[in-house]
Amino acid sequence: MTPAPRTSLGELAAVFGRLGTISFGGPVVHVAMMEDEVVARRQWLTREEFLDYVGATNLIPGPNSTELAIHIGYSRRGWPGLVVAGVSFILPAAVIVAAIGWLYLRVGTVPAAAGLLYGIKPVVIAIVLQALWRLARTALASWQLGLLGAVAVLAFAGGVHELLVLGGSGFVMGVWRGRPRDGPGRAVGSWGWMPVVAGGMLSTGAPVVAGTVPFSLAVLGATFVKIGAVLFGSGYVLLAFLRQDFVERLGWLTEGQLLDAVAVGQMTPGPIFTAATFVGYLLGGGWGAVVATVGIFLPAFVFVALTGVIVRRIRHSPAARAVIAGVNVASLALMAVVTWQLARSALVDPPTIVVALASAAVLLRSKLNSAWLVLAGAMVGVARMW
Repeated sequence: MTPAPRTSLGELAAVFGRLGTISFGGPVVHVAMMEDEVVARRQWLTREEFLDYVGATNLIPGPNSTELAIHIGYSRRGWPGLVVAGVSFILPAAVIVAAIGWLYLRVGTVPAAAGLLYGIKPVVIAIVLQALWRLARTALASWQLGLLGAVAVLAFAGGVHELLVLGGSGFVMGVWRGRPRDGPGRAVGSWGWMPVVAGGMLSTGAPVVAGTVPFSLAVLGATFVKIGAVLFGSGYVLLAFLRQDFVERLGWLTEGQLLDAVAVGQMTPGPIFTAATFVGYLLGGGWGAVVATVGIFLPAFVFVALTGVIVRRIRHSPAARAVIAGVNVASLALMAVVTWQLARSALVDPPTIVVALASAAVLLRSKLNSAWLVLAGAMVGVARMW
């Protein structure tokens, strides 16, 4: 895809900087907000192209929503856009998390944000449901794809590993080669990504000796590069990696500090991987925060740079398009299951249900930017605290 000259780097920075500031709720919410901004509002991508990139990010390690931002930036302005979109999405959350780390070192606790999130969570449920509806109308273009989507939802809900469902869905449609001719036929072929995934698994960074070792920025950075290069899955998987490296192997964090780091990543906007920023600040101050943030996100930029070329090339292959369609449907199934789980924790009483329904009504009847709805939800949460 040739980057469109009308998209300036300043516009990319503004769009993804705003998204990085208001996108509470995790990767599913980030994807929904990006779809609203770059597909529904700005027409930077078609829904088929957007689904391509969603499927792509689910098949490589690292923070999926950040990788999606990087893909979009690359599609609009090439290499400069790749860097600007990714950094702009990461930076607001990293700054917020570093500030919380500074406060944490002085008061010893993570500031409470339950009241704020009380009003925001119902809003983001409505935003995600709207995006799911729009994307599903594009992805579920045949009964075969609809059936595959239903099976994927059941598999995810039953606890089957994400990569097995995503890869299996692509394989099924690839075997069915060419049947969904009327479908979007666009996403990521599971076979084409295997060398990249394998490369990520081997990019483990510099090893350090087991046990408690002296702190150094080099070891900190290498450890986070390793984590960013091999981590698939949710914040709970990130928790496991951080515990193994920083509590058990290096002995630099306590269990309590680790849980606080993951909590900060979850309660702040932007990618949950900014928990690394918090860890880096606790261990090495400002420079530690910078090194940890660069380390954990650097592999995402590398993987997108490598796989972005593949995404464009496989669009011309009928067999690859069939595989792509399967991966896209499975990606949406994963979004649906995660949204259900989020809704159970967000819609906890009549006021939150009313906020969600009101947000859905506004989204359906107007073109109001979702940022204003998030702000309104935050005000509801603050009012509840008083």
